[in-house]
Amino acid sequence: MTSDGKPAAVRRAAGFSVHLFTASGGAVAVLALYAAIERDFAACFAWLGLALFIDGIDGTLARAAKVTETAARIDGAVLDLVVDFLTYVLVPVIALWRSDLMPTQVSFWLGLVVTLASTLYFADAAMKTRDYWFRGFPALWNVAVLYLFVLRLPWPVAAALVALGTAAMFAPVVFVHPLRVKMLRIPTIAVTMAWFGLASAAIAADFVVGWPIKVGFVAIAVYFLALPFARHSPWADD
Repeated sequence: MTSDGKPAAVRRAAGFSVHLFTASGGAVAVLALYAAIERDFAACFAWLGLALFIDGIDGTLARAAKVTETAARIDGAVLDLVVDFLTYVLVPVIALWRSDLMPTQVSFWLGLVVTLASTLYFADAAMKTRDYWFRGFPALWNVAVLYLFVLRLPWPVAAALVALGTAAMFAPVVFVHPLRVKMLRIPTIAVTMAWFGLASAAIAADFVVGWPIKVGFVAIAVYFLALPFARHSPWADD
């Protein structure tokens, strides 16, 4: 028995179950990748949405199960990064390449650059500040590419935004973690939930959406891009 009254075997099972839950995001990534290859982009981003949900709650479950004590053989942080790279970077890059959002040669070479830069970003030990802000654009290509599908911008504009996002990963700016944020926590979580609602509507409509959804997407992007200006210093760690 452990100090909390639970048998050790039960606590170990709970810990490994959380790791298995996190790892399920990798299987979801394969389903999303298959949909992207088949050009079923609504299904692709529906699967990526499920992966985003898994990623959003597995940390809370891991802390509740104390996985660093009960299932220490599996490094949860490394596991999370592996799955995140698949769902945040690889699958969206393939979706962009297989889409008609820009010429194939442009999306292919941009995808290579995004993948290379994101690999370096994911390996950055200083990726996050102590108050859970990301240093640089946090390689949320699943979100960025979704925006391109919704807004349907002229391809040179879309390509320029992808290039700008790639450079922003290494820029002296910060981006908020939408669920672990401390400053403006309640409105930021509310805006995040609104974004999920808009994204679900866009996916359900196979990205054939009217201006209200597009305006909502832009307004939410402006909110998150404005948040760093409310923080007292871009590189502050407190």
